[in-house]
Amino acid sequence: MADSVRVDVWLWAVRLYKTRSLATAACKAGHVRVNGDRAKPAQTVRIGDEVIARTDREHILGVKGILLKRVGAPVAAEAIEDRTPPLPPRTETPLTVLRERGAGRPTKRDRRDMEKLRGY
Repeated sequence: MADSVRVDVWLWAVRLYKTRSLATAACKAGHVRVNGDRAKPAQTVRIGDEVIARTDREHILGVKGILLKRVGAPVAAEAIEDRTPPLPPRTETPLTVLRERGAGRPTKRDRRDMEKLRGY
């Protein structure tokens, strides 16, 4: 049994990235850190290391197990300790801006208000 593995292989094996080439590209782009230092794809990780990887958001993972091959989600979940803080609660926004029927074309001020509500 191996005591260390490449960081790109481990990220792919624990299902953080869909392909190994995406994990390698993330390492090369500087989106992966191991114990606070920027990681190259061939850097090794050991049990107890902390890996910070950016995908759609920043994930903070503790290495609990070494995986060499991609495994099912339940097995992969046992190999990581997820320390990622939870997302802030979503604020509800109105789906559409309601205008009075027959009010005509919106003014520039109305359009700006609608864009602000939509988050543009």
